[in-house]
Amino acid sequence: MPPNRPPNIPKDQTRTKDIPTQIKDMDLVERRRRQIVDAAVQLFIEHGFHKTTTRQIARAAGFSIGSLYEYVASKEDVLYLVCDAIHAEIEKGVAAAMDRAGSGRDALAAVIREYFLVCHKWREQLLVIYQETQSLPNQWRKKVLENEVRITGLFVRVLARLVESGEFPNIDSNSIELLAHNISVLGHMWTFRRWFLGRHYSIEDYIQFQTDFILGFTTGPQTARPVEDVEN
Repeated sequence: MPPNRPPNIPKDQTRTKDIPTQIKDMDLVERRRRQIVDAAVQLFIEHGFHKTTTRQIARAAGFSIGSLYEYVASKEDVLYLVCDAIHAEIEKGVAAAMDRAGSGRDALAAVIREYFLVCHKWREQLLVIYQETQSLPNQWRKKVLENEVRITGLFVRVLARLVESGEFPNIDSNSIELLAHNISVLGHMWTFRRWFLGRHYSIEDYIQFQTDFILGFTTGPQTARPVEDVEN
């Protein structure tokens, strides 16, 4: 099965505004960078980041090598654009699910489902992030990690909203963030353990099992001890 097409670069240009460009027309920059991402992500999936050259990316995007460097300064810039585009797609899907969600357990289940489905859809691209993030310069690696935390923050918001409404009275404030990170990691697990999981479970089976597992945390007292308490 061929990999899914990569997500488009988000229209919010402020996310990648720090990447240098010689072009003043930011709408043009957005369109051209989208072409670069579309070309690069497939090459990264097929050959890996280190074995892919900027000349290959330029050729696949339909640019000359000189034109490519008008929109990015390095191959690492391209990798960051790829990572940011994938995160933007995940964030968009989860935020949309939050807007549609009702209340209580059904609301959380709907958000979990949307997130897992997006992770499934972009599984090849997510694997690129896991495999290649260490190749980024510190400034871009930091931004990728910030994107991860921001997506986890969406789960924090929906959990906090349900706790405040009294839907999940058994979750205390210290547990919300930990549970949000659990959701985030379980979605990613379908990507980096799919070599095994995909042979034994469908994505629907995986969503059902993990949703039941996560919702199990809401049925009894949940208390995460602060670090200072654990250390003492």
